[in-house]
Amino acid sequence: MAETSETRYRVGGMDCASCASKIDTAVRRVAGVADVSVSVMAGTMTVRHDDSSDLKAIEKKVTGLGYSVSPFAGSAAPARGHGSHDHHDHDHGDHAGHDHADHDHASHDHDHDHAGGEKEIEGLHGHDHAPMTGPWWQSKKGRLTILSGAALVAAYAIGHLVPAIASYAFIIAMLVGLVPIARRAVMAALSGTPFSIEMLMTIAAVGAVIINAGEEAATVVFLFLVGELLEGVAAGKARESIQSLTTLVPKTALLEDNGQTREVPAESLAVGAIIMVRPGDRISADGIIISGESAIDEAPVTGESTPARKGVDAVVFAGTVNGDAVLRVRVTAAAADNTIARVVKLVEEAQESKAPTERFIDRFSRYYTPGVVLVAALVAVLPPLLFGGAWSEWVYKGLAILLIGCPCALVISTPAAIAASLSSGARRGLLMKGGAVLETLGKVTMVAFDKTGTLTEGKPEVTDIVSFGLNEAQLLSRAAVLEQGSSHPLALAILNRAKADGVPVPPAFELEALPGKGVSGKVGGETLELLSPSAARERGTLGAEQDARITVLNDEGKSVSVLLVNGVTAGLIAMRDEPREDAGAGLSALKSAGVKAMMLTGDNKRTAAAVAGMLGIDWRGEMMPEDKQRVVGELKRQGFIVAKVGDGINDAPALAAADVGIAMGGGTDVALETADAAVLHGRVGDVARMIELSKRTMRNILQNITIALGLKAVFLVTTIAGITGLWPAILADTGATVLVTINALRLLRAKV
Repeated sequence: MAETSETRYRVGGMDCASCASKIDTAVRRVAGVADVSVSVMAGTMTVRHDDSSDLKAIEKKVTGLGYSVSPFAGSAAPARGHGSHDHHDHDHGDHAGHDHADHDHASHDHDHDHAGGEKEIEGLHGHDHAPMTGPWWQSKKGRLTILSGAALVAAYAIGHLVPAIASYAFIIAMLVGLVPIARRAVMAALSGTPFSIEMLMTIAAVGAVIINAGEEAATVVFLFLVGELLEGVAAGKARESIQSLTTLVPKTALLEDNGQTREVPAESLAVGAIIMVRPGDRISADGIIISGESAIDEAPVTGESTPARKGVDAVVFAGTVNGDAVLRVRVTAAAADNTIARVVKLVEEAQESKAPTERFIDRFSRYYTPGVVLVAALVAVLPPLLFGGAWSEWVYKGLAILLIGCPCALVISTPAAIAASLSSGARRGLLMKGGAVLETLGKVTMVAFDKTGTLTEGKPEVTDIVSFGLNEAQLLSRAAVLEQGSSHPLALAILNRAKADGVPVPPAFELEALPGKGVSGKVGGETLELLSPSAARERGTLGAEQDARITVLNDEGKSVSVLLVNGVTAGLIAMRDEPREDAGAGLSALKSAGVKAMMLTGDNKRTAAAVAGMLGIDWRGEMMPEDKQRVVGELKRQGFIVAKVGDGINDAPALAAADVGIAMGGGTDVALETADAAVLHGRVGDVARMIELSKRTMRNILQNITIALGLKAVFLVTTIAGITGLWPAILADTGATVLVTINALRLLRAKV
C-alpha cells in the first residue's frame, strides 16, 4: 500500500458550508486523494493523499472553483498515526504563532501568482479573503456587489429615459453579476456538485429572463451578491474571534545574553532561554519565573478578572500582562507550541471534526436540494399542462421556489454555532476537540473526578499544629529547620507554612535522614527529630492521649509528623492535600444542572472518605488506573453519559473509556493529546461551564434550524399562493442565512 501523506492548505474565500462541500467533492475526485477535511471557520483544508497524487492538480481544482489556496509551509508529512499528526500540528502551530496580517499578505501574494486563466476566474468569483481582514468594499466580493448594484441603478435610469431598451439594460445589468456566478456553477457541476446554490441562482435568473422578468432577474442577482457578502463578513467575524488570540503574543522579547539584554523576535526564542519582562509588558513566551514577584493579569488568556500574584517557580503564559515588577522568565515552549498557539491549533482542528447534527444536516441537504429542484420543476410544469394555468405565472412560481430552496442557511446553522462556541470556550480556557465533543458534553449525566490535582490542589498543606508545651511558631520553626533543603511534598508543606507565617528558620547542624522514619539534627543546643508516628511509637515517646490525637487526625485523612525535642514529644504537625478553593462551588454548579458527580482516587480510603465528606460527593478509593476504567464502564452500562475529569496521565485509560474525557490543569501535552476536552485553568467550576456552553450551543443550533426551515416553509406557501415572488424569495434565503449566522455569533459574546 502506498504511504499516505497529509498536506494542509489555507483556503481563502469560503464563507458558508456549501463552499466547503463543493471543495470537498472536487478534491476527492483527484487521483490518489484518500480523505479531505475542510473547515469553513478556520479557512483550512487538510488532504490525505498518497505519493501518486498531483498537489498542483488539487490546487488547480480549488482555484478553478474560485477560491485562493496556499499550502502551509512544509505541511506534507507521512500520515502514520500520531507521528504525522504531530508534524502537521507543529506547522499549524507555527502558523498560529505568526501575525495574522502576515498570513493574509502571503495568501494575497499567492493570489497574484496564479496563471492568467486561474487568476481571471478567481477575480470573477468574488470570493476572497478580504471580508475577514479589511473593509468589505475593498474585497473582490465587495467590488463585484457594488458594480452589480451600480449596473442595476444604471439600468433603471436607462429604462426611464429610453423605455424601449429597458429590458436589454436589465439583462446587461443582470449579466454583470451572473457571469461570475454562472462560471462558478459550471465549475462546481464539472467537479461533482451539480446542485450548488450558484446553479440554482443561474437557472432562476436565466428562467426569469426567458419569461420576460429581466428587471426581477437583475435585482435578484444583486440581492444574492449582497447576501453572499453579508455571509462573508459574518463568517470572517467568527474566524477573527479565534485568530485574535494570536495577536495577544508580543512580536519581540528581551533576551538575556551574557549579562546583556537585547531585543529579539519572540518566535526565535528557544526553550531554556532567559527573558526579561518589564512591568506593563506582555509576556512573550510560556515559561517559569526564575526571579521576581509580580501580579500577572491573565484576563486576555483566561478571562479571569483579578490579577494572579506569581513568584519564583510559578508558570506564566504567553500573552498575559506583567503588572508591577521586573520578572526574569525561563522559556519552556517555543512560539509554535506556546499555550495560545496550541489553543488556536486545537480549535481550528476541532472545527474540522463534525458533530453528529452537522453530519446529519449535510446528508439531509444532499437529498434536500435535488428535492427542491424537482418540486420547483413540477410547480412550473404541472399546472399549465394539467389545469391550463398560464405558463409565465407558474414558471415564475417554480423559479421562486428554486430560490427559496437554497439550503445555505440550513447547512451553516450547525457549523456556525459550533465554531462560535469552540472559540468562545477557548478564550476562557475551555478547549473542546470538535463539534462531536461539544454536542456530547450537553448530554452528560455523570462526571467522574480524579482527586489529586483535580478536586484537590495536588500538594499537601499544613492543616493542624498541635503543641505540647511549645507555642505554634516555635514548633513550626523547629520542624522547618529539619526540613530545609528537602524536596519531599510533606517537607515543602512545612516550609511553605513557615514562610507564610514569617517564622524564622535558623541553620541546623548534623542533619541526618533516618530512612523510613524521618529526619534528625541539632540547632541551638537542642537535638531535634521529626518522625513518623510509627517511628515515634517505637521510641516509646508517645503518651496515650497523644496517640489518640494522632488517630483522630489520621481518620480525617491527614498525614502526621511528630516533633521530638531532646527525646521528648513536643508536638504534632498534620498535613493533607486540601480541596481546591472552587471545588465545592464547582460541584454544586453541576448538581444544580442535574449532573451527578463521583470521585475516583488511588489514595487510601481514609483520605478519600475525608475529602469526599468535605465536598459532599460519592467516592471510590484505592483504585489503580484499570479500576477507574472499569468503574467508568460500569457507569456507562447503568445508562449514564459519563465525563471523566483527570490530569490526563495516570487517568488515560479512564479518559479514553468515558463518553467525554476532560483533562484538568495547565494543558500538559499528554493531557491535551489523550482527552477530548481540556480545562486549561484547572478550575472545577469550568466543567459545569463547559456543560452549560454545550447546552446553550445545542439550543442555538435548534433555533437556527427552526429559523432556516421556518422561513422557507412560510415563503413556500406564500409563493404557491401567489402572494410573494422572486425578490422576497431571495431575501428569505439571504435573510435566513444572515440571521442564523448572527444568532450563532451571539455565542461568542456569551459569558461562560
